[in-house]
Amino acid sequence: MGFFEKLKKGLSKTSQNISSRIDSVLAAFGKIDEDLFEELEEALITADIGVDTTLEIINRLRAEVRQGRITKPEEIRAQLVEIIGGMMEEDVHPLELNTNPSVILMIGVNGVGKTTTAAKLAKIYKDQGRKVIFGAADTFRAAAAEQLATWAERVGVDIIKSQQGADPAAVVFDTISAAKARGCDLIICDTAGRLHNKVNLMNELAKIQKVITSQLPDADTEVLLVLDATTGQNAMNQAAEFKKVTALTGVALTKLDGTAKGGMAIPLKVEMGLPIRFVGVGEQMDDLQPFNGYEFAKALF
Repeated sequence: MGFFEKLKKGLSKTSQNISSRIDSVLAAFGKIDEDLFEELEEALITADIGVDTTLEIINRLRAEVRQGRITKPEEIRAQLVEIIGGMMEEDVHPLELNTNPSVILMIGVNGVGKTTTAAKLAKIYKDQGRKVIFGAADTFRAAAAEQLATWAERVGVDIIKSQQGADPAAVVFDTISAAKARGCDLIICDTAGRLHNKVNLMNELAKIQKVITSQLPDADTEVLLVLDATTGQNAMNQAAEFKKVTALTGVALTKLDGTAKGGMAIPLKVEMGLPIRFVGVGEQMDDLQPFNGYEFAKALF
């Protein structure tokens, strides 16, 4: 099954949620007028696309109508695909992982699928011929390092870990040293999702990033925020909190196949400026896929 088919299948709940609303609006109007735009606006907002993003979509639709590129309500669906796909790809550049080693820092709250996503990422890059090493820097959650070690064995990559409660930044330091010694191309660091309070969590992330900067000053480093799509607006709140304290370079969106709230991916990019880098559309190892905005928009509609 190709990526689009997987995405279409994974987004079936979200697609049903959005498409049914859009279809009912378009079917109710014989011409494009302000009443149609108002109904369409309401349909998009209630489909988890967000107020600001919806207003931007509607404004772009209005421009298409003014310029005569849309004249009938039934043409709006195809134009929505083009508009949303374009918004999702706007100013998005490929991940920069060109140095040896490069670093991917995985962050996010507990329970979003960070460790599993790290494993699936490792498989993607290992299949591309890269030598990958894990840094088990989530030393606060019980059995987190063991869980990552199990994945490392399954995927066939190295791992550096320590005992529970160890200094996460020290684990990252040791991982970088091991990566240099073993000639690894890519370091993937799993981090804690929750400490005693938010301040402690953010302080630990700052220490980890300081170690990376000091030990690998010229390395390409990507900071991926892992979000659970099923949490809808709560995922947006998490993104806002993490964005305050660390320079995020993108989002890995998990569990899209289990939710009708996948529309929240759009305001993540449009309102928060966070490109969706990877999406999870199933439980299998190859069900984490690089994101394509136009295919996502097509699958939505």
